[in-house]
Amino acid sequence: MNTITMIAAAAEDNALGKDNDLLWHLPNDFRRFKKLTTGHSIIMGRKTFESFPKPLPNRKHIVITRDRNYIIDFEDCYIVHSVQAALEMVQEEPLAFIIGGGEIYRQAEKLSNSIELTRVHATFENADTFFPKIDETIWELKTQEFHPKDERHTYDFTYLTYRRKGK
Repeated sequence: MNTITMIAAAAEDNALGKDNDLLWHLPNDFRRFKKLTTGHSIIMGRKTFESFPKPLPNRKHIVITRDRNYIIDFEDCYIVHSVQAALEMVQEEPLAFIIGGGEIYRQAEKLSNSIELTRVHATFENADTFFPKIDETIWELKTQEFHPKDERHTYDFTYLTYRRKGK
């Protein structure tokens, strides 16, 4: 069985972003995201894909959109029209990542078996996109690693790894 991991950075109130952009800049979190996802498929919604200046290197991009006429003219980028279709594309891979946005996380949560969450220790009143609330009757916290704010990181944050119970 392959591992489907949702990966995100979310504030204390589960805020992810506003106007298709992040609410913070955490260089170490970007580095961790790159380290974990490089060499794997990343599954995302169209708006998340469009928030990148160009496709991320060394990853297969699977973009979910309802728009049947949507076209991506990049190598290693594929269009599907449902979370289920995206997961079918990665069923033979040992590991794939769901990278957002909010609606894709909501749809994919019941189909995922792992969460890599960076908890940003702040709240943001102006957010318009949110990560699903983690139900601890379903998810078990396996590891956590706290990082205090510093000259490069405006906020304290903690890396949290969850596994679906019984898996």
